[in-house]
Amino acid sequence: MNFPKIAANEFLQRIETFKSRMAEERIDIVAIYSNILDPSAVRYFSDFSGINESAAMLIPLEGDPILCSGQACHEWSRFKSPVADIRIMPEVGEVSGVEYDIEGQIDFSDLFREVAEKHTIGKIGIIGDLIFPQSIYGKLQRQFPDAEIVSAEMLMYEMRIRKSPAEQDCIRKACEIITGALEYAVPRIEEGVTELDIQADIEGQMLRLGAESYCHSFSPMVPSGPEHSHLCMNRNTLRKVKEGEIIPIGAGACYEGYNSAICTPVVLGTIPAEIKDAIKAAYEGLNLVASRMKPGATSIELYGTYIDYLKRVGYDKYCPYGSVHSLGMLECETPFFSASKPTVMIEGMTVAIDAYFKGLPWGSFRIEDTFLIKEGGAELLTTYNEKYLKGI
Repeated sequence: MNFPKIAANEFLQRIETFKSRMAEERIDIVAIYSNILDPSAVRYFSDFSGINESAAMLIPLEGDPILCSGQACHEWSRFKSPVADIRIMPEVGEVSGVEYDIEGQIDFSDLFREVAEKHTIGKIGIIGDLIFPQSIYGKLQRQFPDAEIVSAEMLMYEMRIRKSPAEQDCIRKACEIITGALEYAVPRIEEGVTELDIQADIEGQMLRLGAESYCHSFSPMVPSGPEHSHLCMNRNTLRKVKEGEIIPIGAGACYEGYNSAICTPVVLGTIPAEIKDAIKAAYEGLNLVASRMKPGATSIELYGTYIDYLKRVGYDKYCPYGSVHSLGMLECETPFFSASKPTVMIEGMTVAIDAYFKGLPWGSFRIEDTFLIKEGGAELLTTYNEKYLKGI
């Protein structure tokens, strides 16, 4: 079997490309913070994400990058990353403040003082706007009280929009894995198994197929029946599934830091007519949007296509949001395809179409697939729904 990787030199080239963007913005150094909620930024430049800890990184305009690991993961960071300069920092360690007797530990006050001695810092970029901790930010401000501090997130995300050939290969593999996991797990669903049983089958099979974990952002969700399916996000329970009810499955696999996403509605036994009609409408809407996706298509055009269709078939009042979002090192990442801002599709972008029907009398469900935007249109990467929903 083929298990693609991102080569070490691609990570190092990303750093050099990012530095050129920093120079254009006259940014002298960028401080990056990642945690379990969003491990992507540090990993994008270093191939490292903490296991039970956070991670940070400094990229100076002049000189070498510095990767910051917690104490428990310092061996993993050296094993995993092509970045040569790795520091052990308690501020990105375990949140309980476990003390480790490891030689060479410093804190961010020490590191920022070292940077100040080597570089003239007038403008600092920050990545991790919504998660950057005050414990580190405060030390940055104290060391550089006169520096301008700005967000550098879009400088990074603009690089991440167009996926390289290696990135595309990793996303294809993640999609292949989650497709295979559903092919294994769905036929095993029978009346009386629990939501947790179904999650176990999905997770177990995706790991057997080579995933490093489930999709960043959420673990497999199986919010069954009218009791749970109306929940937009959920933790699975010991509720036992029944025949004739909606059993929505939402899942994704993470492979080499890259995500896939798929959602499919399952009904055991005879499918009630009202559920069958809604599933058909949602899937036809998804495929209609997919047919319009190509380089140059805008979010406003795609949203208009989707909502106009739902109005024609009478399901628009059950649509809480537009159907397209970007996907990559996060399950849902910038740029977002909103109904009001004209985000433009480009070749090499990966997106998911999420046809979400919420608030029907018998429940709610999603149909979601992952696509790669190519010169001639959109290539479907998650193929499970194509086979499974065709006969409904």
